Amino acid sequence: MRVGVHINRFDHAGGGPVLGAELAAAGAAAEAAGVSWLSVMDHYFQMEFNDRAEDPMLEAYTTLGYLAGRTSTVRLGALVTGVTYRHPGLLAKIATTLDVLSGGRATLGIGAAWYDREHQGLGVPYPSTAERFERLEETLRICLQMWDPEANGPFEGKHYRLAETLCVPAPVSSPHPEIMIGGGGEQKTLRLVARYADACNLIVSSPEQLRHKFDVLRRHCDTEGRDYDAIRKTIVHTGEAATHGDLDAFTRDITGYTKLGIDTVILGPRTGEPAAWIEDFAAPAVQRLAALD
Repeated sequence: MRVGVHINRFDHAGGGPVLGAELAAAGAAAEAAGVSWLSVMDHYFQMEFNDRAEDPMLEAYTTLGYLAGRTSTVRLGALVTGVTYRHPGLLAKIATTLDVLSGGRATLGIGAAWYDREHQGLGVPYPSTAERFERLEETLRICLQMWDPEANGPFEGKHYRLAETLCVPAPVSSPHPEIMIGGGGEQKTLRLVARYADACNLIVSSPEQLRHKFDVLRRHCDTEGRDYDAIRKTIVHTGEAATHGDLDAFTRDITGYTKLGIDTVILGPRTGEPAAWIEDFAAPAVQRLAALD
């Protein structure tokens, strides 16, 4: 089981002028620690349950592009992109650019979006839940078409129409950047995982809940004719142990998940200074989880 780090706060005491240096330090610390995944949120405003909407927030793909230039091994992605935030053709081009410039380390993390305040705040349309899921599926189809060099023709969907799906240069990743769908909705999200995704990301509170979600995913895979084991499975750790730096408690928390087929446990430091947290907690956590395998 591997460790990922999700940077979700940018409220460094030094403010905006030091964020570039802090992110560079976090990338270096992550690679030195053996962290396999480094992600950022895709939001316009800070999430209110994380503190205040008015707190600092960086645009996700600009930040990932910066991290790509400051790292060489860690996989990079947004956890996760809201489908409403960018036109799908543009999103595919952005993810491809990240993949090319990172040497094939990009993951397209994507979900149906949910934060209505930031949509309304910046004037971005916020359709119904049903429509957002329709748009999510069309976006996945468009990305796959744009990443197919033999399919440069039009795309005609209910919500999106593209005259040409050109994407040059092509991704470095083969056959395309990894697609990770975030969310645990059993009727729609996990069905889309089975149909389109290379990886999934779930937020759960217990091994029992995760086992149930994986059982649902397996049934969707059977329906779709998909190999369940081919999907990389990741979770976000929601316990307080990582926040408080309690490595023993974290190890106890995670032990119940070890036999469920999880590839990566993603930790989100609740600090605007993630580099030090990675050195102090994530680095020994990498060793602990490796020992549990």
